[in-house]
Amino acid sequence: MDRRPFIGVSTYLVDASWGDWQDRRAALVPERYTAYVQDSGGIAVLLPPDAPERAPDVLARLDALVIAGGPDLDPAFYGSAPHPRTEVDSPERDVWETALLRGALAAGIPLLGICRGMQVLNVVCGGTLVQHLPDVVAADVHGGTPGKYGTHPVRPVPGTLLGGLLPESELDVPTFHHQAVDRLGAGLRVSAHAPDGTVEAVEGPGFTLGVQWHPEQGDDLRVMQALVRAATAAQLDAVALG
Repeated sequence: MDRRPFIGVSTYLVDASWGDWQDRRAALVPERYTAYVQDSGGIAVLLPPDAPERAPDVLARLDALVIAGGPDLDPAFYGSAPHPRTEVDSPERDVWETALLRGALAAGIPLLGICRGMQVLNVVCGGTLVQHLPDVVAADVHGGTPGKYGTHPVRPVPGTLLGGLLPESELDVPTFHHQAVDRLGAGLRVSAHAPDGTVEAVEGPGFTLGVQWHPEQGDDLRVMQALVRAATAAQLDAVALG
């Protein structure tokens, strides 16, 4: 079988302008996400927000799933009131991505959550979030600056899926977030930390991985290449069973 795997990438709805068209509603995701998939051997399939009941049908046509970064998840999803610095403006995306993740977890589809995507994964598994990291860390190195990613070290946990993909004791990663995992979701384990103790990666059964940083903004393809390998293996297994 020589078909490159289809990797679904979640998108979001925003007002955008292009050419002669101003302030039109558009389904967007930064181009670095699609390039990250393509450069790693997959075919990127963009997934605009849709009715949650359609998630299983969408997932049945995919080989793997990526939940992209973006605005904060509504804290009502984990039973909390919003912090003054929490930005909740994507209700249709919140509902769609939680449905996609529940469906992917139930079906055993390989998945990767990036930044917000890792946070949504944790919440779908019953966890909670720190809504504003500067409230709980001594020196905030996670947020970058407006319009520019920062960089800080992370420490993969040996013996985990991520630790096998990134065997360095410490590596620098692109970062831009102000929220993080608080209570860990059921069935997940921590697979990387920042030096200040912030959870930087979580993982679950099969190929279920979330990273708090933005690997698509760097040159290291190892995480996405591993997702593509897992998707290809799942594809071959489906052919063998079918």
